[in-house]
Amino acid sequence: MWATTLWDHEMVPLQWGTVIGASLVGAVWDVCARRIPNLLTGSVLVAGLVWASWTAGLAGFGEAVAGCIILSSPYVLLFLFASGGAGDAKLMGAVGAWLGIINGLVVLAAVAVSGVILGLAFAAGQKRLRVVFANLAYLIRMAYLFFLSRGRWGGIAEEPPGHGDRQKMPYALAIFAGVCVAAVGVFLWRQS
Repeated sequence: MWATTLWDHEMVPLQWGTVIGASLVGAVWDVCARRIPNLLTGSVLVAGLVWASWTAGLAGFGEAVAGCIILSSPYVLLFLFASGGAGDAKLMGAVGAWLGIINGLVVLAAVAVSGVILGLAFAAGQKRLRVVFANLAYLIRMAYLFFLSRGRWGGIAEEPPGHGDRQKMPYALAIFAGVCVAAVGVFLWRQS
């Protein structure tokens, strides 16, 4: 099965070491400069595609492209619709190129959980938990009203609480934490 191509090889430490190192550099850069440089994400992406092709041929290249698309897609949507960072999407795509589908899905889940935990901690540190929970309640209410109206937004024209006052967090920290957690989880899984 082609989906296991980047999962079954002998160079796992190189694979994980590269994405841990790249996400660490991205996190430090994001904290200091509030951006992730294209030179980092682009070079890691190209190196991941080359590495996948070298270790597993055309199937490896295909899996690297699929991993890139799977990991970057949620962050592209966040960039387009929710003021997410483009650098986050590019970094996740580069990580996906190195890890492929199976490892990439583990990272995607770990980064999402890390993002929630770090986001709540960041909000608590800035004394904004109340706004975060008010926004969450608003989203739940809007989803409920949307389903009640059977997908017609007709009379629903309500501003979210704290609209225009968005919290900004260097999300590459969550990417780094999620990559590290996923690496430990995959390592432990492979040992059993």
